[in-house]
Amino acid sequence: MSGGHFDYQQYRIEDIARSIEELIKGNDDEELNEWGFCRGSGYSAETIEKFKTAVDTLRKAAVMAQRVDWLVSGDDGEDSFHDRWVKELKEIKL
Repeated sequence: MSGGHFDYQQYRIEDIARSIEELIKGNDDEELNEWGFCRGSGYSAETIEKFKTAVDTLRKAAVMAQRVDWLVSGDDGEDSFHDRWVKELKEIKL
């Protein structure tokens, strides 16, 4: 595996983004959990939009951290760093 400068912590950023996506998906779930409460949180549309912004920002941060990691670890040169930075940030989908 390449990189390692940040002890691979950039992958935790993506984990957080996925967790927030799960909160978004389950927000309106009215099924009851084992304690008798709705599974969904019922956050407002405005709050869910902020969650979506957070997911997008975290995904970008994960890519940026990965690119820096590979550069400073010697896995990429500066040209690759710049090329991959642009390419991978464009590929992010919310």
